[in-house]
Amino acid sequence: MSEDLTGRRLGHYRITGVLGRGGMSVMYRATDERLGRKVALKVIAEHLSGDGEFRERFVDEARNTSAIDHAHVVPLYDFGEVDGLLYIAMRLVDGADLAEKIKDGPLSPTRCLDLLGQVAEALDMLNGRGLVHLDIKPANVLVTSRESSGEHVYLGDFGLTRRGATGHRTQGGDFLGSPTYAAPEHLRGEPVDPKTDAYSLACVLFACLTGRPPYQGQVSEVIEGHLAKPVPSVTSLVALPPAIDDVLRRGMNKDPKQRYGNCRELIAAARTALASTPRPDQPPAPAQPDTGSRPALSGAAPPPGSAPQGAGAPGANWNRPSFPATPQAGRQYPVSSPMAEPMRLRPPSPAQSAASFTGQRGGGNRWVLPILVGAVVLAITVLVIVLINGASASDQGLRASAAVHVESGSAVSGPVVSGHGVESGPEVDANSAVASRAAEDGGSVVED
Repeated sequence: MSEDLTGRRLGHYRITGVLGRGGMSVMYRATDERLGRKVALKVIAEHLSGDGEFRERFVDEARNTSAIDHAHVVPLYDFGEVDGLLYIAMRLVDGADLAEKIKDGPLSPTRCLDLLGQVAEALDMLNGRGLVHLDIKPANVLVTSRESSGEHVYLGDFGLTRRGATGHRTQGGDFLGSPTYAAPEHLRGEPVDPKTDAYSLACVLFACLTGRPPYQGQVSEVIEGHLAKPVPSVTSLVALPPAIDDVLRRGMNKDPKQRYGNCRELIAAARTALASTPRPDQPPAPAQPDTGSRPALSGAAPPPGSAPQGAGAPGANWNRPSFPATPQAGRQYPVSSPMAEPMRLRPPSPAQSAASFTGQRGGGNRWVLPILVGAVVLAITVLVIVLINGASASDQGLRASAAVHVESGSAVSGPVVSGHGVESGPEVDANSAVASRAAEDGGSVVED
């Protein structure tokens, strides 16, 4: 982890506090002493500052981004290097990020579309200049209030922005990004384009309408969801018009060619789909299970852990009353965004399939213990039969026979117990193999 620079100077910036910390960088509150201006100063982690390829791309894309002047893009004031540390200085935005606003539940459709419509404008402008953001997520959408125009959105954190055909990698081959909202082609290290950002925006739309990202669980499960699982149903979670599921199925299509042409087209389709919402200015109510008997719905089953497919699925009675979220009067939001950071993810080799990202383990090991127990029970049963037969022998030589059988019993029982101990060896080995496999799977993700 990078050293805390609070109280120190980095060039002409005096650092006064930490705004957020992540694996790629630390975001500081600072003052530009030349201009007397408060800024958000992003200092890149040392392990990345020392990566030659990262440094080259950092300078190239920071130069491209600093030339952007758009109402919904956080202005980038300066970038450079001091004492081997790369930094970006940008506007310090007063407000909260979108992740903060949805952590207690979904937004109303009206508010959701208003905020993400502004993000879509920024992304389409960026994409029109040949740039792909590659890290669209709620934490990078900054929301501030303006008396004249209500909530104003800034798209921030351009640390991964690329001009070109491929996603961001380090010299070591690590993929840099946030798997929770990443497109399949980005996760695989395949060519990226504006539709890669549109996919991520569709994931953010899902999160704003439901209060949770489309795929949840361990990192491997989230990645598998993006690569291979069906798009979850929004209407299985909240009471909204069924048409919104169709919009998100297209917006999050695994094939970029099947997605919307740009981000504004996605938001326009969502606006049309949600137009019939009874109370669009209120957060949607949770979807209620349909107690009536209906034919089973066709199509892909919802992911494990989601609500029953009948709850709010196409054709269900979605038109239920909505209830506003409990107001949180007097709540204080932090100044500027904590800028939740991406993680470093080592992508699969071309020979690997999507299944290599799953958290599944081999199923054969679970049979080892039952087989061992069965073997022990069988051995004890044989011993009991031997003893019973010995007890029922003729009187002639009874004691000797009994002694022989007792000795036989001892000879059998000893190896059975010992054999159980020996047989437990493969069980331990199997568990070790599971642990080893877990380590291998976990090893594909490198968190700083």
